[in-house]
Amino acid sequence: MVQTVCTHRLQIGEKKIVLEKPNTLRRIFFSVRVIAGEAIWRDTKLSFDDPFFHSYYSLNGGRKFLEATGEDIFQGNIWVMNNADVDLLFAVTEILH
Repeated sequence: MVQTVCTHRLQIGEKKIVLEKPNTLRRIFFSVRVIAGEAIWRDTKLSFDDPFFHSYYSLNGGRKFLEATGEDIFQGNIWVMNNADVDLLFAVTEILH
């Protein structure tokens, strides 16, 4: 079992892969969190293997994280885009088995 914990700083409008597709092990948990105060609105998009963000999950308002666990969770690249008007910090965790 392998655990990865990292942080990413994204500038305004920047997008990047925050978790790469696992090659030999399988992802059984992942978490992407925006580091911001509860009352602060920061618009962020989270995409699964779609660098153009045609289909995405929004992290904004009081919803500042997405977690998934289990054997059937997404195994590809996870992208994040900062749509906020300030640079943002993201805490990312994954567990591979």
